[in-house]
Amino acid sequence: MTVPSRQPLRHFTVLEGGDGTGTTTQLRLIAKALARIGHPFWTTSEPTDRPEGLLIRRILSGELTRDPGTLARLFAADRNEHLRGPGGILERLGRGEIVVCDRYIISSLVYQGLVCGPELPALLNADFPLPELLIYFDLSPEESLHRLGRRQNLDIYEKLPFQQRVRAAYADALAGFASTEMKIVTVDASRSIEEVSTAVLGALSSIGIPFDGNS
Repeated sequence: MTVPSRQPLRHFTVLEGGDGTGTTTQLRLIAKALARIGHPFWTTSEPTDRPEGLLIRRILSGELTRDPGTLARLFAADRNEHLRGPGGILERLGRGEIVVCDRYIISSLVYQGLVCGPELPALLNADFPLPELLIYFDLSPEESLHRLGRRQNLDIYEKLPFQQRVRAAYADALAGFASTEMKIVTVDASRSIEEVSTAVLGALSSIGIPFDGNS
């Protein structure tokens, strides 16, 4: 499946937001909703469980220390395999599946842009196609860190000053994509899980996914 580099991919949705905003929970609820309507789908996330992604997870956990530029390049390599490799996003979209991914290129522009400067992440991600729909989960860094505090181990980026910068960087990044054909929907992630799920499913319905917010 060959597409122009910045043309949105039909039926490809990405969930974005700072750490602790609830994207993982909503990805599970989306999977349940899609299973109920019986449409073929794939829910996935980045970093992946491929070798490149597993190495990234070791770095994010603090187990390994690597230069920020190395991490940015690893994210791009993992994303390329996720998109173009066997059983990846393009293959699944090509056979008619709905694909929903937790994090994609904007995460790299935000996180890696903050730690190694914007030029390298922009270069590394310039040729990846956009999703048809991007759902951004907006939540105050204080609340997101409060949620993360329930976990035993935090990643290297899960600190309040950095998450405050992440929220501002997301606002800048999303504004930069406002003129593209990608549809951007912002969801208030401070609401209940059920209310957020209704908003998310409504956004998916708006691009032709065949269920309504009550699915």
